[in-house]
Amino acid sequence: MRVAIIHDYLNQYGGAERVLEAIHALYPTAPVYTSIYDPAAMPATYRTWDIRTSFMQQLPGWRTHFRRYFLLYPSAFESFDLSAYDLIISSSSAYAKGIIPPPHACHICYCHTPMRFAWRTHDYVERESIGGMQGAVLPLLLTYVRLWDVVSSGRVDQFIANSHEVAGRIRRFYQREAQIIPPPVDLPPYTAPPAQDYYLAGGRLIPYKRLELAVQAFNQLGLPLKIFGDGRDRATLQAQARPNIEFLGWVDEAQRQALFAGCRAFVFPGMEDFGITPLEAMAAGRPVIAFAGGGALDTVIEGVTGRFFRQHTAAALATAVGASRCDQYDPAQIRRHAEGFGPTVFAARMRTSIEQTLARGQSLAPGQSRQ
Repeated sequence: MRVAIIHDYLNQYGGAERVLEAIHALYPTAPVYTSIYDPAAMPATYRTWDIRTSFMQQLPGWRTHFRRYFLLYPSAFESFDLSAYDLIISSSSAYAKGIIPPPHACHICYCHTPMRFAWRTHDYVERESIGGMQGAVLPLLLTYVRLWDVVSSGRVDQFIANSHEVAGRIRRFYQREAQIIPPPVDLPPYTAPPAQDYYLAGGRLIPYKRLELAVQAFNQLGLPLKIFGDGRDRATLQAQARPNIEFLGWVDEAQRQALFAGCRAFVFPGMEDFGITPLEAMAAGRPVIAFAGGGALDTVIEGVTGRFFRQHTAAALATAVGASRCDQYDPAQIRRHAEGFGPTVFAARMRTSIEQTLARGQSLAPGQSRQ
């Protein structure tokens, strides 16, 4: 079977790219089509892949201005000639699902979320501090993007969502049902060292992660908090933080695993589509203190693998951290829970879903819709 993989962009590394790696591992010789690709920003292993970019790779200043070209992405993905493929798997949180598949091909979309900047524009404009003429014009331009997004959803034969939260958005915006397959979490060897008396947070330090809530809460509590990662919010967060909060910057994988293994609990204040870092902490046997929304509802079991706070405020987070000081958790039980989200489980679920979707397509009568 001739397989192609589609991904939005390859110029930053995060949870979506880890899912892409797991999909690519299922079909290691499949080409990866994407809008833009910056080898310097991606792991070295990507340079061994067959990566094919769109015309956007030739645009001036695309490395720094790629967001400003948002009206061109639909045309970029529609321009790919995919007539040679029988199975197309898109990994999409924005545009990749909008490819035009040939009539004979099956298109499966692993949807990290419907594009949040188009469907939650007010929140996006406010969070990104977009004002003036740009803030006034952007919602009008995004009307076109939303229309294209809905039309292009009809080109997908099977949606796979990473969480119940995202499946609900797919139902709301596209009027489509989605199968739920959580993304894979790495499972390093489990050693269960004694926890140290520090809390951990981190990842990409960008607005929607809501790490300012963690900084404000731990400023109030005075407890030690380590924050790993980097991003455009780091300077602002660091300026707000008191001496009990330590910013570690970028850390390598070995350091990340050591931080997870040693923390008293991982703090997850954002509302994310899924959120892989809580499961990375659980893989080390550590509980999670998370906001009760988004993908955390699929991964955190209150009283077993962590604790929720239910108001999106620093005060509510501080209260949950204080209450958790008396909680008792079984690290081995937390690890067993994380193993249910491991790479082999993900691969098996994806293979089953792909096989079932292909079988449905093959059983249709001529002229029948795959949907």
